[in-house]
Amino acid sequence: MAIRRALISVSDKTGIVDFSRELAALGVQLISTGGTKSLLEKEGVPVIGISDVTGFPEILDGRVKTLHPAVHSGLLAVRDSEEHQQAMKDLGLDYIDIVIVNLYPFAETIAKPDVTYDDAIENIDIGGPTMLRSAAKNHAFVTVVVDSSDYATVLEEVKAGQDTTLETRKRLAAKVFRHTAAYDSLIGDYLSKQTGNPLPERYTVTYEKIQDLRYGENPHQTAAFYRKPLAQAGNITTAEQLHGKELSYNNINDANAALAIVKEFNEPAVVAVKHMNPCGVGIGTDIHEAYQKAYAADPTSIFGGIVAANRTVGADTAQLLSEIFLEIIIAPDFTPEALEILTKKKNIRLLKLGELQAAGERKPELLVTSVDGGMLIQESDVHSLTEADLQFVTNRKPTEEELKQLLFGWKVVKHVKSNAILLAKDNMTIGVGAGQMNRVGAAKIAIEQAGEKAQGSALASDAFFPMGDTVEAAAKAGITAIIQPGGSVKDQESIDAANANNIAMVFTGVRHFKH
Repeated sequence: MAIRRALISVSDKTGIVDFSRELAALGVQLISTGGTKSLLEKEGVPVIGISDVTGFPEILDGRVKTLHPAVHSGLLAVRDSEEHQQAMKDLGLDYIDIVIVNLYPFAETIAKPDVTYDDAIENIDIGGPTMLRSAAKNHAFVTVVVDSSDYATVLEEVKAGQDTTLETRKRLAAKVFRHTAAYDSLIGDYLSKQTGNPLPERYTVTYEKIQDLRYGENPHQTAAFYRKPLAQAGNITTAEQLHGKELSYNNINDANAALAIVKEFNEPAVVAVKHMNPCGVGIGTDIHEAYQKAYAADPTSIFGGIVAANRTVGADTAQLLSEIFLEIIIAPDFTPEALEILTKKKNIRLLKLGELQAAGERKPELLVTSVDGGMLIQESDVHSLTEADLQFVTNRKPTEEELKQLLFGWKVVKHVKSNAILLAKDNMTIGVGAGQMNRVGAAKIAIEQAGEKAQGSALASDAFFPMGDTVEAAAKAGITAIIQPGGSVKDQESIDAANANNIAMVFTGVRHFKH
């Protein structure tokens, strides 16, 4: 069947004038509404108004214009049904063969920092989704276009055969239902949060594809990278890649882990990550010093890793970074001189983040983790700790320097896979024990990695000590201060062990399990 009539109503008018002009040149009658009709008339494209079809004016500030039998019968009528044909004829109705519609900009509206509730509600489209769904349901006969990137394909097919192919109509219909589902999901999420119900009885999420990935964690696993529609700036999904190969699944996971750690610090900080665990973290008076500390923390493991900085990378730091193999370097920005140095390495990925939020300003987001047959949802762990939150439980309180290292270690250990033990000294990590089945095992790994540097260091534990054996191991290594959540039935055993070895120990009252 030939396409004879088109209904056009778009908020995003990208390419619509040229597309409509081409349709009109093919003899298609154009029906339009509101601002779209005004634009087409202004550009000299022949068009009639929706009221000419419905015989009814647009009313209620445009809230009601296409919600009419003359529109939806034209979209939903089954063209090869004699009963439907007769009903259309008896009522003097005509078919609509193609619908070009996109929706009120709800996402863009609620993204505005000063948006009001009333503005958000006013930008919920009703007629648009209804037309899209009607046309998509009847895709056996009706072409529906919600994405301007499909204009060229539709025109090509109409020019070739006066209609689109059924295969194209099926593909476009599927895109419509994905689009309206995402649109409704965003509205539902907004209203749920407005009513204080972020975890409702049904949880629907929508994401936009950034790119297909070559594979997932391993070559036999398919994968793709998606972004939330309203993702905040300063994260891996909004970063600008300035140089290097395409990101892989593992690259993205590791980069996200590195970024989460570096966001803990307001002072200049550099984080090196390998397999989603920090292998070196350092802070300094500037990024150059911070990187030197992060590198010195574990010069072996950093090789082939991901490095994240929370300040602009300059030429001096770039020169050091260029001397080893790294997969990714992430920073708010790079100086031109730094880019000149780093881009000489063909494959290294350079990601520009833009401005980062201050550590204390971060708000928790909902994190979704898949399980077989379902998913788990929780708030992200953005808990921060100050000296005022600490409970001093041993005879000796930590010195000013020890306290500084304890708080530094606490910021990092929350990002180490449990069971986690981390040693800190001189504003850098010196030993990391990650992902062990028991806590003393994690401590032994961290102590062995630190070697002689363990003398006089501070130990951070992501969860409480179930017994005093971790304190005994720390004492033998020369560790002088410990920070841990507390809360074990055997806390006193650990406190007694610390007192016996003149170790200062503080409790946080907060744990940081990371599975």
